[in-house]
Amino acid sequence: MAGDREGRSVAAGQRVSARGAVFAPVISGGRAEAVVQRITESASLGLLADGEQLPSESELAAQLGVSTVTLREALAALREQGLVETRRGRKGGSFIRAPGDPARASLQARLSGLSVSTLRDAGDELAAVSGAAARLAATRASSDNVRRLLTLAELVATADGVSGRTRADSRFHIEVAVAGASERLTRSEVSLQGELALLLWGATGAGDQATAATAAASAAEQHRAIALAISREEAGLARELAEQHVEQNTHRLIEARIELHGRTGPAGPAGAVSAGRVRQ
Repeated sequence: MAGDREGRSVAAGQRVSARGAVFAPVISGGRAEAVVQRITESASLGLLADGEQLPSESELAAQLGVSTVTLREALAALREQGLVETRRGRKGGSFIRAPGDPARASLQARLSGLSVSTLRDAGDELAAVSGAAARLAATRASSDNVRRLLTLAELVATADGVSGRTRADSRFHIEVAVAGASERLTRSEVSLQGELALLLWGATGAGDQATAATAAASAAEQHRAIALAISREEAGLARELAEQHVEQNTHRLIEARIELHGRTGPAGPAGAVSAGRVRQ
């Protein structure tokens, strides 16, 4: 098996990258809001680094499939939020300003605004995407992919702060999709991680320093198990472990949302039942 992996062509995998997902055409009709969301989530996940220069307006607009007018509107909104800095002159351009740790209250407010069914549906979609990506990675990953996954699996345990843990955790899952050599799955993984990862590490119990280390150590252990299954080309096990990992995270999000609302009122009993259906 190892020899097969060493000799495996990585040409297909080389066409897939997390960066490619960042600059893939946006859907949602090419609206400025979709561009803002894409850039914001990519910076939050660490796919766009602090201080990184974005492509020129014409090039970026073409990559994202939007008009230059729409792009300029999006960049103006990003500048207002402090996520992009535009410099003039010969060495000018638009540069990313990576966000720091967001206030926990703002993340909890965002989580509180989501219904239990929305969280469950997003978790179901992420479990399907992550599971399929892990299965494909077990049969398609190159030796370089495997080494990278084994390294990335450990990073969440030593990452600092909500933003650091969010980036380390999500990057592992995105790289699993990259190793699976599927552009569509990689784009979906990036989008779903952007939607859920920051809430997972900032709005649940993991947002408290007292519990963050335990949650991060558990995530690293699960990442290692997924990476090892991929390295051994155990496709079924890799998929099962990835799905279980996502389901546990979904359970945490739903429990946190129920706690924010209390267990009475519209979110109470329904939320409790939904959370109970998520496997531990």
